[in-house]
Amino acid sequence: MSGEQWRPLAERLEPHANVVAVDARGHGESTWDGSPFTVEDLAEDAAALVAGDGPVAVAGMSMGGCVAVALAGRHPELVSRLVLADTTADYGPDKAAAWAQRAGNATGKPRDEQLEFQLDRWFSPSFLEREPAEVKRLADIFVATDSRAHAQACRALGAFEGTDLLPSITADTLVVVGEHDHATPPAMARTLADGIPNATLRVFEDARHFSLFEAPGALDLVATHLLGQPR
Repeated sequence: MSGEQWRPLAERLEPHANVVAVDARGHGESTWDGSPFTVEDLAEDAAALVAGDGPVAVAGMSMGGCVAVALAGRHPELVSRLVLADTTADYGPDKAAAWAQRAGNATGKPRDEQLEFQLDRWFSPSFLEREPAEVKRLADIFVATDSRAHAQACRALGAFEGTDLLPSITADTLVVVGEHDHATPPAMARTLADGIPNATLRVFEDARHFSLFEAPGALDLVATHLLGQPR
């Protein structure tokens, strides 16, 4: 995906803060030389971007959430407030094989033919029917993503192990997850919330992997947390 997916949240934050939506290597408008990269590499990219301006409030979803875990765990001094949405510190014992298969699909199928799988994971059937414009907005961002960068991101997620970083995170952290998120289930979110010293967990009913865009009030809750306002 690209930072453009965050526009609805950015619009809530921009009256009150400077907002930067980061594109990972090869995603969105970021260049990439084709070399393998890890989640830790992406975290260091983010650290270099905010160094000198921190500490900052950070939100990460899915892959971006893994990057945010690595950033906040490796550089706690750079992150004051943190939102981890529909993400994990570890995809489990079969992660390497599962993500290798996903990497193969990313480059082996046209982008539009990958959408059916993605949309079923991202949104509940009722949201797909109810909010076609928002579904199309995010689907178009996915289709525009470089398949090679997508595949490398899959391999990076298959190698990521961030559980040991959780106790080092000092940011005031909000962990959110969709009740029916099959990609990073609520149990993974609970592991994050239990492992981070100052974290709270919110489970959004009836939502799937893109719970921030599906659950009513989710983006407002996240904006409130990032801005340090009472919830």
